[in-house]
Amino acid sequence: MACKSLIIFDLDGTLTLSKSNLSSKMSNLLANLLLIKKVAIVSGGSYKQFQNQFLNHFHCPKQYLKNLFLFPTCSTSFYRYKKGWQKVYEQTLSAMEKDKIFKAFKKMFQELNYKQPEKTYGKIIEDRKSQITFSALGQQAPLELKKTFDSSRKKRLKMKKVLEKYIPEFEIRIGGTTSIDVTRKGIDKAYAIEQIGKYLQVSKKEMLFIGDALFEGGNDWPVKKTGVECVQVSGPERCMEVINRLIKE
Repeated sequence: MACKSLIIFDLDGTLTLSKSNLSSKMSNLLANLLLIKKVAIVSGGSYKQFQNQFLNHFHCPKQYLKNLFLFPTCSTSFYRYKKGWQKVYEQTLSAMEKDKIFKAFKKMFQELNYKQPEKTYGKIIEDRKSQITFSALGQQAPLELKKTFDSSRKKRLKMKKVLEKYIPEFEIRIGGTTSIDVTRKGIDKAYAIEQIGKYLQVSKKEMLFIGDALFEGGNDWPVKKTGVECVQVSGPERCMEVINRLIKE
């Protein structure tokens, strides 16, 4: 791994627990990693989620931030640090596309006779500009509750199948523990790798991807198609072990 110049991380379940804040221990390790490597973070989450979950809890000297690159919503937007975090680009769904997706969710709920939980935490369906995300318990649901909702993914697979009938022209992916993401076709972590390579001018041989969902069907799985070397982790603790190895090499 010593030959890798760019380390790419997933966010949820990798650098942090699902929808949880970055720990001080992880913050310190990443700061040390930025001294010797470029670091990109790619996630289905919005830039606002990156701010709340990551940036507000990441502490390092400002000069290190030139080596940190953020790719929210599966790289349909890109932010880099130049006297503050600057947006390089952002792709967005049109009003017509969003309307079609929202209507498809409504039809799917009716067809499956789906009843929302009595108590929810934040928005159930969130407009992330380039992506529409359904979170069964709400965006801010406690992790312990989320873990028990659909651990087998059977509920969401059934929802996905119905959605595909109504909006076949869109990409529909199961993400996290309770969510379904809808984007334009071809927007996945493989697309993210292409965008990262293009904008950072780094070859795939120089990249290392670290994520928690590299299994078939997981939202990190498409990275494997690109030929980029990957490391599967089971959460932040295992991720910190990998970062320590990278720093010591």
